[in-house]
Amino acid sequence: MQQMWRNLRIGIVGQGSQYNRISKILKIKGIKFTTYKPPRNKSYFDKEEFKELKKNNVIFILSPNDTHLKYIKLLHANRFIFCEKPPVNKLYDLKELKKIKNNKIYFNYNFRFSKISQILEKRDQYKVGKLIYANLITSHGLALKAEYKNSWRSNLKKSPKGVYEVISIHWIDLINFHFNINIIKKPKLLNHSGIGNSFDTSLVEIITSDSSLVNVFSTYNSAYSKRLFFLFENGIIEQYDNIVSVRGPAINLDKRGFFKKPKLIESYKVDENNDYNISLEKSVTFFLSKVKKKEFFNKKLFDCALKSNSLIL
Repeated sequence: MQQMWRNLRIGIVGQGSQYNRISKILKIKGIKFTTYKPPRNKSYFDKEEFKELKKNNVIFILSPNDTHLKYIKLLHANRFIFCEKPPVNKLYDLKELKKIKNNKIYFNYNFRFSKISQILEKRDQYKVGKLIYANLITSHGLALKAEYKNSWRSNLKKSPKGVYEVISIHWIDLINFHFNINIIKKPKLLNHSGIGNSFDTSLVEIITSDSSLVNVFSTYNSAYSKRLFFLFENGIIEQYDNIVSVRGPAINLDKRGFFKKPKLIESYKVDENNDYNISLEKSVTFFLSKVKKKEFFNKKLFDCALKSNSLIL
């Protein structure tokens, strides 16, 4: 296995939860890498350690959102870059990022590889028709954990839009990826927990290019839950925690001629943790497959990532 990657020198920037997940994926694949863990109370660009990082020809940027652009600027030349989403969290930084012409940069919107995304990809096959409305609700209790107080996620300077830029952006990108967003209204951002000075709860309304309406709600301040509901002209696709179902057609009548719930076309049981880990592994594998073949990333992929980013700023 290691022979396959012998020409790659991989460096990872980061030391948080995403570092733990992705480093585990690389280890399972038998891929060696070096780690650059920026000191929390010192410069992000310690001279000696950073010199070692620059010896690598593949870089994973898994650092806090507000540092992404700095690392991209310093490391993108002649290197493949895997960068966590969002690419940036400030409008000025987005303008700077657009100036960088590099087709070796990949942004990790890994929900594109999730089970619900795979099913949405097959919506024509299911003959559900045009999307009318979607309501996406995700929650978990990060703000209820003691470590949240000192996390960059609760810090307004490091995470200006809080849960909106960390969780909601995944769903915004998924909608943009499959349905093309036309307008995104100003989000309602709240700090329900009172911990830190960033936002642990967000609600946003989206209108797609086909005039479909989508609501996205995310919070760190509640019990774990996932409710994804997509209402189409001729059917329904929904995920209720670990069950994903596809129903249709819309016309389904009982003996008295009254409408009843559309018939079940397909149903899938999804292990939530596994779905996330599998989608992340697929995203990393997609990136590495391009690196191995020395292929450039499609410009549309890059542009779509930046559009999803711009929609939250």
